[in-house]
Amino acid sequence: MRTWQHSLQFRAVLVTVVASGIAIVVTGVLISFSVERDLYQSRLDQALADAARTQQEVQQAMDAADPTDPAAVRQLDLGVRSVVATTTSAPLALFRAPGQQPNPNAPQDLISDQLPPISPELRSAVAANPTRLMSQSVALPVGDQPSTTHPGIVVGTEVDLPGAGLYELYLGYDLADSEQTLAFVQRTLLLAGLALILLIAVLADVVVRFVIGPIRLAAETSQKLAAGDLAVRIPDAGEDVFSTLARSFNGMADSLQRQITQLATLSRLQQRFVSDVSHELRTPLTTIRLASDMIHDQRGAFPAATARTAELLHTQVGRFDDLLSDLLEISRYDAGSVNLEIDQTNPVRLAEEVIDDLSGLAKANGTELRLHAPGGYFAVPMDPRRIRRVVRNLVGNAIEHGEGRPVDITVDSDENAVAIAVRDHGIGIAEADLEHVFDRFWRADPARKRTLGGTGLGLAISLEDATVHGGTLDVWSRPGEGALFRLTLPRTLGGAVEGSPIPLVPDDAGDSA
Repeated sequence: MRTWQHSLQFRAVLVTVVASGIAIVVTGVLISFSVERDLYQSRLDQALADAARTQQEVQQAMDAADPTDPAAVRQLDLGVRSVVATTTSAPLALFRAPGQQPNPNAPQDLISDQLPPISPELRSAVAANPTRLMSQSVALPVGDQPSTTHPGIVVGTEVDLPGAGLYELYLGYDLADSEQTLAFVQRTLLLAGLALILLIAVLADVVVRFVIGPIRLAAETSQKLAAGDLAVRIPDAGEDVFSTLARSFNGMADSLQRQITQLATLSRLQQRFVSDVSHELRTPLTTIRLASDMIHDQRGAFPAATARTAELLHTQVGRFDDLLSDLLEISRYDAGSVNLEIDQTNPVRLAEEVIDDLSGLAKANGTELRLHAPGGYFAVPMDPRRIRRVVRNLVGNAIEHGEGRPVDITVDSDENAVAIAVRDHGIGIAEADLEHVFDRFWRADPARKRTLGGTGLGLAISLEDATVHGGTLDVWSRPGEGALFRLTLPRTLGGAVEGSPIPLVPDDAGDSA
């Protein structure tokens, strides 16, 4: 079954051989039946002709006998045997026809040891058709071994024995030679059929190799192309359909290589631009940040309008600084230059630290932060700075969108993974927006005020942080019922996450969950 599923060549050859084999078997069976029927009919015609000649010879010899001599009449059966022995080698049976007056001089019934008992059906047919030769297929015993038989034919007719009345004459004809001929033909057909099937299998394999070879080459080339080898091409030689396919494929590969190269170049330029701009802006921003901090610290000496301006300047410079930090982090992920600093970290302790850090913000928003830790009181290999950033971002978003309702942080584990889930009971996210929550700079409601002053990159960076650990970051939400974000990490470094100890759909979700 595995070979059938993975090998087109095997399927093509097998289907060809099976179809050819069925055709050969059907043809062989038809030929065998035809030969058998012709052999039987030929031997039947010979048997009927021989029996007719024997019946005439017997009748002529009996007509010449003296019917007035009782002793001669009683010896007529010997005359019948003598005539049959000189005319044919077939074993015989002689029975007095039923329905006649008793005759003490009539010969006794006789049957040769080489004949089986004559069936009532054949005797009835002979009695109903006295002028015709009637036949029946039988099994003739061989010599003195009753268990060994040969196929044969028994031919019956009536003869008139002078002075004795009508007798039924039955002659047996052995078809062993015809059976041997049929067996020889069947063996020949079998051997020829097997040889033909083998020849067809070899020819089919050769032909299919010519067809499958270019297809296999195209498949291998496309796999290499998909794996990133943009320079691979299909050899183009000839003018057949495969050469046309090769030219079309190579043209497509050339186009893809050009476009991918252009996109890669643009991506590198974009990443370099973001990184360079972020780095170049870092120095002047540091100076601006110091100046804004100084002005912000002295805002009490300014008029009200100036003091408010100093506060806005301080806030926006802080957001600008956070944005630059996030842009630098995203550029590191895009460039593939992220290095984890793995340390054994207790996820429950990490969640407690995040809750302590955000307790002031939660209190300001009237939000209660509740920690549930049925599992997770053990060290897990992770980059604590990055995972803490993920949890802080999830809890901060839950406070911002939780409408002042409690936020539940759950830490649980199983033998393969550890999970941290953050559940709020706020406005929720529309189903159409769920697929965009991890997009960069995406907001479900652009008009909504940001309490934390986020950059729009928090969830995108969180997803990258989870992925680089070999984990997952999933989301469930329903409008009016809040949202649940679940971070799942493997318990061992380099392990795979095949499930999560925390269900994605919360227990308190509606019936439609």
